[in-house]
Amino acid sequence: MSNTYYVYILKCSDDSYYTGVSNDYVRRLEEHELGKHRKAYTFSRRPVTLVYLEEFYDVYQAISWEKQIKGWSRKKKEAIIRDNWSALAELSICNNESSHKNYKER
Repeated sequence: MSNTYYVYILKCSDDSYYTGVSNDYVRRLEEHELGKHRKAYTFSRRPVTLVYLEEFYDVYQAISWEKQIKGWSRKKKEAIIRDNWSALAELSICNNESSHKNYKER
């Protein structure tokens, strides 16, 4: 068993992104491309393209990073895909109507 783990992002044919973790990303990418798992998110969204890959030596760190990315907006995912890490801080700012910054006393 490998002591190297990978967090990856695939761009699907419908322009959505899939984030996963594996200790053998080559095998896993092949499984996604071939549609090995009919219930998988990517099955009906093939072909897929690998757009991001990060290597880890600790499985818990890899899983934690995968979960964090899965909770991100599309824009944040695209920032790391473009290797634009500095954009993450700005993209993390809440700008919606319910933000505390928009609170007005009545």
